[in-house]
Amino acid sequence: MRNSCLFSLQVNLIVIHSFEKVVELLKLEASAIEQAAMRLEKEVVRQAIEILEECKSKVIVTGVGKSGIIAQKIAQTLTSTGTIAIFVHPSDALHGSLGVITQGDVLIALSNSGETDEILLLLPTLKARKICIISIVGNTNSTLARRSDVVLDASVDQEACPLNLAPTTSTTVALAIGDALAMTLMQSKGKTQEDFAANHPAGRLGKRLTLKVRDLMHESPAICANANWLEVVKSISRHSLGAVNVVDESSCLLGIITDGDLRRAIEKTSPQNFEQLTAEQMMTRNPTTSAPEMLAFDALQLMENRPMQISVLPIVDDNKICIGLLRLHDVVRSGL
Repeated sequence: MRNSCLFSLQVNLIVIHSFEKVVELLKLEASAIEQAAMRLEKEVVRQAIEILEECKSKVIVTGVGKSGIIAQKIAQTLTSTGTIAIFVHPSDALHGSLGVITQGDVLIALSNSGETDEILLLLPTLKARKICIISIVGNTNSTLARRSDVVLDASVDQEACPLNLAPTTSTTVALAIGDALAMTLMQSKGKTQEDFAANHPAGRLGKRLTLKVRDLMHESPAICANANWLEVVKSISRHSLGAVNVVDESSCLLGIITDGDLRRAIEKTSPQNFEQLTAEQMMTRNPTTSAPEMLAFDALQLMENRPMQISVLPIVDDNKICIGLLRLHDVVRSGL
């Protein structure tokens, strides 16, 4: 029993120590980003943004090892937010991929030491092609920094690695600087949510900003106002949408009859009076509607953000002509 208690105490101490260490390292990296922000000079940042804004070709992002992985992420972020960028590995560039780098491009080079051999070997060719170089380095006195047009200081006092060796804090700071450049460019270029969504059509945000009601709606199942109850039942069953629109002779919407409306009407009507029961008596008048060009996400809010949720929406055009029916089920299934 005593041994069991000691073991549990040891486990708890290990968990507490591990938690405290994780928090400590997170604070270390957060502090490094804050210090990097304080070190950056206004004129240097302005020059970097100006160069990237004026680039009429593409941005090349490069780096080796962990810096290469960060460079790939920065290139992806730039591209997805409106600045065409690609990652080129320095070794590949030295063996033929230099062909993708052409006059008018801008190069962003990442190197903590600023002495990465593969990048330094590229510099003469890049200068010959008049490539503007922005470096994100941990050593502003390095060879790469001296040969760059703009130098962004990404130096850190300490890596998160307990041996102060593995690139951790330094790569976090470099990534943060790259993200900050990309987001500033996005804003300065006036990119909107719609622009962002256009490059992310399969993502949830992309769908929210691009998917329209017309993309999901069904062709309007419709009956006239004087249709009897049996016609209503047959129409709802035939279309399998859980509802039917009620329209006038011009196809203008008068109301909607859902499965629930049908059940409630039948419950309130004596069997001997079924023959007199009409669509007009069963329908919900002046229902909430949607236009075909409305975003599907906005239509979803119409159905859900109300005292009583609804599962179907009649779709009407600018002339109030009923043209379709949208189901909550279809919106949810689309992945919004």
